Amino acid sequence: MDNIAANSEMNSDTEDQDKEYVGFATLPNQVHRKSVKKGFDFTLMVAGESGLGKSTLVNSLFLTDLYKDRKLLNAEERITQTVEITKHTVDIEEKGVKLKLTIVDTPGFGDAVNNTECWKSVADYIDQQFEQYFRDESGLNRKNIQDNRVHCCLYFISPFGHGLRPLDVEFMKALHEKVNIVPILAKADTLTPSEVKKKKIKIREEIEQYGIKIYQFPDCDSDEDEDFKQQDLELKESIPFAVIGSNTVVEAKGKRVRGRLYPWGIVEVENPAHCDFVKLRNMLVRTHMQDLKDVTRETHYENYRAQCIQSMTRMVVKERKRNKLTRESGTDFPIPVVPGVADSETEKLIREKDEELRRMQEMLQRIQDQMDTQKDSY
Repeated sequence: MDNIAANSEMNSDTEDQDKEYVGFATLPNQVHRKSVKKGFDFTLMVAGESGLGKSTLVNSLFLTDLYKDRKLLNAEERITQTVEITKHTVDIEEKGVKLKLTIVDTPGFGDAVNNTECWKSVADYIDQQFEQYFRDESGLNRKNIQDNRVHCCLYFISPFGHGLRPLDVEFMKALHEKVNIVPILAKADTLTPSEVKKKKIKIREEIEQYGIKIYQFPDCDSDEDEDFKQQDLELKESIPFAVIGSNTVVEAKGKRVRGRLYPWGIVEVENPAHCDFVKLRNMLVRTHMQDLKDVTRETHYENYRAQCIQSMTRMVVKERKRNKLTRESGTDFPIPVVPGVADSETEKLIREKDEELRRMQEMLQRIQDQMDTQKDSY
């Protein structure tokens, strides 16, 4: 009898729990399944003068060869080369999770004798992606919008100097409100550990001195575990990331590792004691990729979108005032009627919507022309 009573009590408790259980605790699993099925996309821009190891680092980060078809220019060709934008897209799959990775490279940046406004083509490219996304978002079919907005820019700083060069300052100041900038101290194996430490401090001081807004790591919540807090602190202290890239496998202490072989020893790319490569990879891929996308969407793109809407609003007000003055002067023209179209309410609404979209596209084009004119005047 006691067992029966106990079982009855347990069944009653289970029934009570079932009544209290709604099921929304499975929402994270639903979101996860949907996201994995859809896949992820990420656009990474790399910028900096030639010879700083941009291509090698990108290949090292994602264990792929994005530049196998690239043509290497000789010295004469590099003199006449201007800054251009090249895109490399690759689909990567890891443990069933698909990532569409787009690398935006800027060959020719900083290589000319006169580098005045050489960052302009880079800024224009970022604006063009914002503009295209805004057009798609304002269109009729918003279901399958392709997001080509630049989510992060790795800016490579030369180790051969005393800190930031004027070109570095101009580039970051021109783009810091358009994209998440992550500064990279390139070719860290050319510096001693003490030199790396001093140069990092110097670069951080100059970034603050010139008012440059680089990507800010989000603050940890109070309920995060201590390991995550420590990892976040180390990332913040590592700016700019001192990195070494290599796609060559060498043997060190009986193990095969990616690194560089020198007469005095081996530099291991994935050894935290040698460089910040692992920290940069963890930041980009494991911990902050989604935050980089969120900041792009919620801050940089929203700023661009707000500017567009304000400009459109001002144009609409001007156009209404002009139309009002035209009507009051008695020179208003009748609205043309499309022949062969029935004057039903539905078709009338469709025509109005089409006309509104056409006006919006024309307005966007005028805004872009004005922005280009303003940039040229600067």
